Amino acid sequence: MAEGIDYRAIGLTVGLEIHQQLDTRSKLFCPCPAELADEEHVEFERRLRPTRSELGEVDVAALFEWRKGRVYEYEAPVGHSCLVEADEEPPHPINREAVVIAMAIAKALNSWIVDEVHVMRKIVIDGSNTSGFQRTAIVALGGYIEVGGRRYSIETIAVEEDAARKVGEKPGRTRFRLDRLGIPLIEVSTGPDIHDPREAYEVALALGRLFRLTGRVKRGLGTIRQDLNVSIKGGAKTEIKGVQRLELIPEVIEYEARRQLGLLEIREELRRRGVTEEHLADAKPVDVTEAFKSTRSRVVRRALQSGGRVYAVKLPGFHGLLGRELMPGRRFGTELADYARFWADVGGIFHTDELPGYGITSGEVEALYEALNARRGFDAIVLVADEPGKALKALEAVVERARLALHGVPEETRAALEDGTTRFLRPRPGSARMYPETDIPPLEVTEDMHREAEELKPEPVDVKLRRLVEEYGLSRDLAEQVISDIRLDLIERLIRKYGGKLSPKTIASLFVVTLRGLRGEGVNIDSIRDEAIEELVELIAEGAVAKEAAEDILKLLAEEPGLTAREAAERLGLTRVTPEEAERIIEKIIEENMDKVRERGERAYGLLMGRAMAVLRGRIDGKTVSDIVKRKLSEALSRMQE
Repeated sequence: MAEGIDYRAIGLTVGLEIHQQLDTRSKLFCPCPAELADEEHVEFERRLRPTRSELGEVDVAALFEWRKGRVYEYEAPVGHSCLVEADEEPPHPINREAVVIAMAIAKALNSWIVDEVHVMRKIVIDGSNTSGFQRTAIVALGGYIEVGGRRYSIETIAVEEDAARKVGEKPGRTRFRLDRLGIPLIEVSTGPDIHDPREAYEVALALGRLFRLTGRVKRGLGTIRQDLNVSIKGGAKTEIKGVQRLELIPEVIEYEARRQLGLLEIREELRRRGVTEEHLADAKPVDVTEAFKSTRSRVVRRALQSGGRVYAVKLPGFHGLLGRELMPGRRFGTELADYARFWADVGGIFHTDELPGYGITSGEVEALYEALNARRGFDAIVLVADEPGKALKALEAVVERARLALHGVPEETRAALEDGTTRFLRPRPGSARMYPETDIPPLEVTEDMHREAEELKPEPVDVKLRRLVEEYGLSRDLAEQVISDIRLDLIERLIRKYGGKLSPKTIASLFVVTLRGLRGEGVNIDSIRDEAIEELVELIAEGAVAKEAAEDILKLLAEEPGLTAREAAERLGLTRVTPEEAERIIEKIIEENMDKVRERGERAYGLLMGRAMAVLRGRIDGKTVSDIVKRKLSEALSRMQE
């Protein structure tokens, strides 16, 4: 976290929406398997349109997506989707199993569970759902979670269907696969009780841990997603979608706070300069193609060669503000470019705060100022080179975003990026987005469901921690790491299954030390299958491989997920050797290094041990190797004295 921000002073407020895939046998509204698949598929395409709410209103976010005019292509895997996913058949009744899992989590969060579960439609026409809406259902209201001695409120707990997977994109078209569409999600929304980025991380961590304690949630990249609602005093509520890595949460919040502070500073500067909406009302795009007929800019030249034109618009009083950095690598000009891309599907924009540059000369910049009757040192100019319709639409979006800057921070939905920064995604949806689902009957929440949920309710963290320490003999520190591990359920299962042959500490350390260490080295440990990890534990328990071999075997399994643990061990030459075989190898090493033995005597142990481990590491216990080296060295020295 960067120093210098007093989050209380700026009135930082954060709410979380944690989404987690549930581990159910089938999808939320059909009997298809709730898992991803790479199999034979059929294809179709759709265009989606916004619908009016019951009050006759059209949601602004849906209207935004529709105006992009995209065509959506779908791959429907034959074994993992059906006519429900294709929106050719009404959805089936809601998955009772998913509701019970959500109820169990609600009980752990001290929430009030509803008497009947009613499904709602949430308009989403970005192509991620073939029907043009996502189905969601409230399961519980209220409640709280305690973190660090403080209570954080829970507003709602819902189950909803996951979206389709985006697998490709090209101009005007987006491609999705329907295997993920309909997998049940739980969504837990907190109240706006968080006022520090680190707090948000701790609350999200606690909720994720609670989900895992049920043993009924999926694991791996893409199975959990954090959405953040962030605002500061004088700013606006901004929804940030799709933070997949928990450790990014503090950074995302810090950058958003800085972005909003920067936008408020820009607003105040515009006011000082006397810029008003009337100035922007006269901002009309001008065709400046003639000024670029001999340009050296490859981007502009390519657009002109494709039949495009160059258009520019003057932003009165915006000089120097477009280049102002709002978050690392993203300036106010980037915000204008985001609007241009998403409203008009152009590649980007140029603006005078960054020119001359990109092949555009100072002479061409002078021609721009003259063509638009703009004042140097006061006005900014934005230009777009593309086909006329798209270029003009892009500049309209730029002017609209500039107009919003006069009021500070616009309410919008932003997408989280891998570096913790965000980009504009769409306007924030309004109340017209939700309306009742008429194809699905309500589900009565029965006493049987309450009993099942009570049995599934995760035990409190302190109880689980005490059990890991007392039953399995783990240290408290190791037990705390196990509880926070995403593979908690697998760790416990392997300890129960192999704990008689292999110490629970060894099994737990494989996950929280070895696997985490590999992740820190950049190894994609998420690609390693549970079955392969279990087989590795079995091989170690049976003595087929040494525990020291685990790291190398796991690396290969991450690179080639299709391998079994035994195949990986054999390929690496890490299958176990017997003590007798190790003796023969060590005897040969001593024989090959007799000159060093004569020279150093017992001090040759370190050299011999290193060369022995280079051959035997991962194939036999290191202590056994050490004992053999010491014994064989002693025998060799005794023979030399005879």
